[in-house]
Amino acid sequence: MGKYKFLEPYTFKNGVTVKNRIVIPPMTEQSSLEDGTVSRDETYYASLRSGGVGMFISPVAYVIKNGKGFEGQLSASDDKFIPSLAKMASAMKGNGTKAILQIFHAGRMSNSAILRGTQTESASAIAAPRDGMETPRELTNDEIEEIIKAFGDATRRAILAGFDGVEIHGANTYLIQQFFSPNSNRRTDKWGGSVEKRMRFGLEIINVVKKTIDEYAKKPFILGYRISPEEIEEPGIRMEDTLQFIDKLADQPLDYLHVSMGNAWRKSLNDKTEDRPTILRIKDQVNGRLPLISVGSIETPADAEKIMDNGIEFAALGREYLREPRWIEKVENGLEDTIRYSVNRTELDELGLNPALMEFLGILGLDLGFEGENKKTENGVDAVFKD
Repeated sequence: MGKYKFLEPYTFKNGVTVKNRIVIPPMTEQSSLEDGTVSRDETYYASLRSGGVGMFISPVAYVIKNGKGFEGQLSASDDKFIPSLAKMASAMKGNGTKAILQIFHAGRMSNSAILRGTQTESASAIAAPRDGMETPRELTNDEIEEIIKAFGDATRRAILAGFDGVEIHGANTYLIQQFFSPNSNRRTDKWGGSVEKRMRFGLEIINVVKKTIDEYAKKPFILGYRISPEEIEEPGIRMEDTLQFIDKLADQPLDYLHVSMGNAWRKSLNDKTEDRPTILRIKDQVNGRLPLISVGSIETPADAEKIMDNGIEFAALGREYLREPRWIEKVENGLEDTIRYSVNRTELDELGLNPALMEFLGILGLDLGFEGENKKTENGVDAVFKD
């Protein structure tokens, strides 16, 4: 076929132009040193995948010590990490790729072992409804303000380290989502109760991050926000509340909204009568005010082009970019028939997939689709190891 739309550049409202519409989304690789310093494995992993895509979003970094979510996680919690963050930014920025640092606080989705004896913390003292999860303590107002400030401090570090932007991680059940969710937020103060009050934490973080960008960035700096549309818990986040929040987010000083789903075309998790894909409902709500990044089971050029055909600005390829670090270059050079959709175990070092990352994928029940090992196929492509 002719030139793909996803190969076309895109210019954000702030003037930053990305060279194409393909994004590497944030993927946990559990490869930082124990204290959160970037490791050589991480810079190698990043350098293999940079240079082709328009944007490369880092594995998530915690903004404050008690916000750590898992072992081997990247830290942006102190100025001492700026030199190692700079190494990661440099590795991600090859050949004009825009490097984005994702930042978060894990909240109740951590444990006292990971926090070295400290209790987890969240909007309310309610354990996540999953096996083995610890009960967090409820954050005080002063602690909430401290965490909001920490997002600004982490943004300053990202700017000084040479990143091209930050993505606020408001998805995947972590602290910002915990404040928005009626499952984890039972507060009756200004941070909880109505949907408007449950939005406040995320909006305050956007505000402080934008102020930090305005103060420290010497050139246009990308600000993104990632959101999960629904929860299955009762009570939990439902699309009605999410669409209200997205309407508010679309008027914030953001450059993009990243919609986190396991399948880009997923329909409502809770309303089985809803026949429209969630991403298109969100697109209608945004109504052109912000570009969207769609992610989830996008693997082939045809998958990515379908995203473009539906008027969504960016397609993010996650697990496929673990298998094929040169995906976009192969498309650009007419070598689509050489794209890897499975992995040979002898290629793991070559792909920068170290044992820590492979163990993490195993814990999640994910599979790279190793050649010759009970390979499942779907339309000729591995159906295993999806976003």
